[in-house]
Amino acid sequence: MGILLQVFAKLAKALLMVIAVVVANFFLIRLAPGDPALVLAGDTGSGDAAYVAHLRETLGLNHSLGGQFLTYLGRLAHLDFGFSYHNQESVLSLVFERLPATLLLMSAAFLVSIVGGVLVGLLGAYGETAARRRYRWLARLVGGASLLVYATPLFWLSLMLMIVFSVVLDWLPSFGMETVGAGYQGLRRLADIGAHLALPALSLGAVYGAVYVQLTRAAVLDAMGLDFVKTGRAKGVSETRILWVHVLRNALLPIVTFGGIQLGQLAGGALITETVFSWPGLGSLMFDALLQRDYPVLLGILALVSALVVLFNLLTDLMYRLVDPRVGSGALA
Repeated sequence: MGILLQVFAKLAKALLMVIAVVVANFFLIRLAPGDPALVLAGDTGSGDAAYVAHLRETLGLNHSLGGQFLTYLGRLAHLDFGFSYHNQESVLSLVFERLPATLLLMSAAFLVSIVGGVLVGLLGAYGETAARRRYRWLARLVGGASLLVYATPLFWLSLMLMIVFSVVLDWLPSFGMETVGAGYQGLRRLADIGAHLALPALSLGAVYGAVYVQLTRAAVLDAMGLDFVKTGRAKGVSETRILWVHVLRNALLPIVTFGGIQLGQLAGGALITETVFSWPGLGSLMFDALLQRDYPVLLGILALVSALVVLFNLLTDLMYRLVDPRVGSGALA
């Protein structure tokens, strides 16, 4: 019962956090320059003042900021995120239409970052151990390469991967989620989506995976000096078993911690990646809504991303209990 109460307390805090972020987003977006009515009037080729005034009244922009905020809260209480000014479609339908593509990209990038980062970090730690001094060059190579990738801007890395693997080598497609007009079905369609997913997932996952390399390397080297490792060696346990069975589990705690934080960061990184590769997800939708001053779409996406970030942090707390049995109910306090 105590654990359930702590979980409910966490959920209540998470809900309050999401509400606070939604309120802050509403006012911050209104501070940005630009008028949605003028943007819509420009799209239709009409700059008539009467038409602009009619648009402002239709969109509810002629009310005071406080009135708009109260209207927005009333709709939000009924899970109504409003209507897109530009697309003439409900925000929820637009978001749920683009959400699967973003979740697919985030999942693939997360898998690339954590699996690749942990494996490369283990490789670097392997070269640092006292028994493997002849592989010190490998540790230096891994450390230098991970720092270089981490310092590289995401958009530049995305463009370079596109030039190398799509333009020069012509191995992978450079834009979109699947081949337009191909009409693939079944496994062929999955293979086509996977080919389009490779470059965005690799570019987004590589930047965040560089952090896992350093985290894994440092955590493994720290665990290798603990008493249970010395005891295992004294009992004749192989270095491979010590590394993969005993040391790696102890090294997972900082990785799990950063993984929960990174899932929220991936949502922000997806905006840049989706824009570069024309990936049809929430990032490209948010970018278009920003250019069009489509306030309801922006607020809907930001509310969803905020909820996802808070949910990921909550799941990280719960994962601690699985990774480290020593962590008791205090992990949820």
